[in-house]
Amino acid sequence: MAEIFTKGEQEVWFHDPGFWGGFFHTYNELKLPDQSSHKIHIFLPRDYEMSQEYYPVLYMNDGDTAFFEGGAYHKTWNIAQLLTRLYLSNQIRKIIVVAVCPHNRDYEYTHAPVIKKEWGGLDDYARYLAQYLKPFIDQNYRTLSKGKYNVILGASHGGLVAFYTATKYPEQFGNLVALSPSFWVGLDSILDADLLNISNSFFGSLEASALLFNARNTLSNPSKRLKIYLDWGLVREGGNHNSFMEERSTARGREMRDLLIHQFGYKEGQDLFIVEDPKGEHSEESWANRSENILKLFFGFQSF
Repeated sequence: MAEIFTKGEQEVWFHDPGFWGGFFHTYNELKLPDQSSHKIHIFLPRDYEMSQEYYPVLYMNDGDTAFFEGGAYHKTWNIAQLLTRLYLSNQIRKIIVVAVCPHNRDYEYTHAPVIKKEWGGLDDYARYLAQYLKPFIDQNYRTLSKGKYNVILGASHGGLVAFYTATKYPEQFGNLVALSPSFWVGLDSILDADLLNISNSFFGSLEASALLFNARNTLSNPSKRLKIYLDWGLVREGGNHNSFMEERSTARGREMRDLLIHQFGYKEGQDLFIVEDPKGEHSEESWANRSENILKLFFGFQSF
């Protein structure tokens, strides 16, 4: 079942695959002023059209894998099925999910050099999310618009996006979730990992990185305190994704954890949540497996 209509002067199509938890509005090309268009999937609670409720919002990077098989490996997080299960068991409040599909992921999701890849579009992409997309969503849907009700989430490079965007725009996104985050971009990414064994070595300090330079004002300001979730997996077999990317995510993630605690006064279990998954890999399957507890943490009935 699909129907095309107009919302906020944008063409959008309603489609309903039959999930108990909700239905979709999909903008194939959400055109915003002075910005390139993006495909956006919005998952709305099943009773959205009948209720008068206002909802917290989860913004997801890599939106092409959030609900449907997509991305480079044709995998999905199956978020609609997960939300249905959590709603039916009354474990979380109902939310709106805004899943943003990338155009050029390498470019849009990086702020610093990555060998043999395009890079450098993250600042523009973060501005798109915070200053263009979020206002559009707040104006056209019944959202709880304050930052404390909004979570930005991503994995791998998408986790880097979540951290960068929330620390630059804390008024818009008061909560960030970075699974297997690419904090190593601009540090361990400037050398060819195939030629070197960099396990447990560090090419530059995260403390002195461009990422921390941009984030420092927010992280050091108690009035802008973010709620931060970071995780990574401990599996190293299975190819480059685990032996390099997840190893680097672990090493740099632990470094970030220590900086947040010792430099910026974060407290684990209070405003900082760290998970090391002994069975975790650098894959959609692992990220999807950890998503249930993430959704409970940020959207449980005692969360706000």
